[in-house]
Amino acid sequence: MIKVLIADDHHVVRRGLHFFLKTQKDIQVIGEAKDGAEAINLADELNPDVILMDLQMPVKDGIEATKSIVEKHPHIKVLILTSFADQDHVIPAIQAGAAGYQLKDVEPDELSAAIRAIYRGESQLHPKVTYHVLSHLSNENEAPQKKLKQLTKRELEVLHEICKGKSNKEIASSLYITEKTVKTHVSNILAKLELADRTQAALFAVKYLND
Repeated sequence: MIKVLIADDHHVVRRGLHFFLKTQKDIQVIGEAKDGAEAINLADELNPDVILMDLQMPVKDGIEATKSIVEKHPHIKVLILTSFADQDHVIPAIQAGAAGYQLKDVEPDELSAAIRAIYRGESQLHPKVTYHVLSHLSNENEAPQKKLKQLTKRELEVLHEICKGKSNKEIASSLYITEKTVKTHVSNILAKLELADRTQAALFAVKYLND
């Protein structure tokens, strides 16, 4: 049985969800919360498998509750169920740790399927939501790639060597240039990438530099 906790500040919504989910043989509603704070407490007390989480609730909203629950109970899957499909709601919810995001106009059978998928460890995003997530990821990655394009071919080679943990002397030896030239390249790399030191440069390279 998939143990489900419903968190929504509207009694009618909670009752409707509870009534429908009772018809699913493999899903059991073990509790209801009327706000984010109660959802956090019930998550501690009841240890559900999946939480259906509304976003706009009193005391604590769904994003705060999701973040708190996922940090404390990473095995609990949170499925956002809301009326909002805009980026200002979607991105913070995903960043808070929600495993899925569905809209309240979802068909009942699709909702139960989403609960099962989340329980299996799959991500479930409404089509309207997927666009926002992909767009956000694209924009997030765009700035670092623009910075990388500022580097010369030699600076990129030096950055690769920094990523391998090599010292200036070792880089000079590998690239057949002087140590002084390496220092100049490192300074230019840090300036162009807006980084403080070579450790940050190495981390940047690991994350954004394609071999």
